[in-house]
Amino acid sequence: MSDILVVTFPFFALVLCGYVAARSRLLPLDAVPGLNMFVLYFALPCMLYQFGSTTPLMQLFSPAVALLWLSCAAVIVALVAWRARRLGADWPDAAMGALVGTFPNSGFMGVPLILALLGESAVGPVMATLLIDLVVTTSLCIGLSQWGAADEHGVARAVGRALQGMLRNPMPWSILLGALAGAVGLQLWSPLGKTVQLLADAASPVALFTIGAVLARAQYQAVALGARPSPLRDVGTITLAKLLLHPALAWGLGWLAVRTGWLPAFMLAPLVLTAALPSASNVSLLAERFGADNGRVARVILWSTAAAFFSFSAIVALVS
Repeated sequence: MSDILVVTFPFFALVLCGYVAARSRLLPLDAVPGLNMFVLYFALPCMLYQFGSTTPLMQLFSPAVALLWLSCAAVIVALVAWRARRLGADWPDAAMGALVGTFPNSGFMGVPLILALLGESAVGPVMATLLIDLVVTTSLCIGLSQWGAADEHGVARAVGRALQGMLRNPMPWSILLGALAGAVGLQLWSPLGKTVQLLADAASPVALFTIGAVLARAQYQAVALGARPSPLRDVGTITLAKLLLHPALAWGLGWLAVRTGWLPAFMLAPLVLTAALPSASNVSLLAERFGADNGRVARVILWSTAAAFFSFSAIVALVS
């Protein structure tokens, strides 16, 4: 277990550093969007491009991974949304609660963390799940959030807005461009390649620090806006669904797929660990944009990130 903590502790410690820096105002809250912009549009795309260019296409676009991951997402989205509706939540809150319960922080945290744990062979499945979550799972939940809206603001328009947002997101494009470059054997001009390498090297530490800062900023905004605290049971249930139910589903379905020869065995551990990651921090932005309770979503992200230090390390030990 100590060998696992040697790898996982620095990652979560950087998240804590970002949280403390923003919470104490050592890092001004107005600076957090700038950090996020650097990671999202410069550093992280360069890292994903590099991995995309060296990852076999059959790992990035594996039908087995796609079906397994979408099946896990469908179960969690259905359960979390159904429970929220039974408790009286409207469609935006039900859908964004479902999204935060199934969308792991695979971009900012998962790729570098699972790479450090399992090596480069694990990166392909992680990036494959990231593509699926950005394109399919997010669009599904955004459409669900507008289920009860009027026709002109209904599901079709919401899905259209989701797809527009996906097209403006540099992460899937970086993976796809990297995959294309690898397929045709394209090598970047040496000075440009060095620039990409420098930005890629900055992606992991700055992204982790930014996660903590974003969480502190979201918490501050929820208090400043006077958002009512979400019931402890509600936030805890979604957090447990993310940290325990999601990896359990991924392991169960993945084990069956490996036994039937449909999924290569080396892909199972990366998929389980990706499912065990805390909730993606960008869901709070989507919740605000589509009329859901952003404070509730931010609390799930904060709780899942804090609890994942223990749950993720335990699942790494079990998978190992």
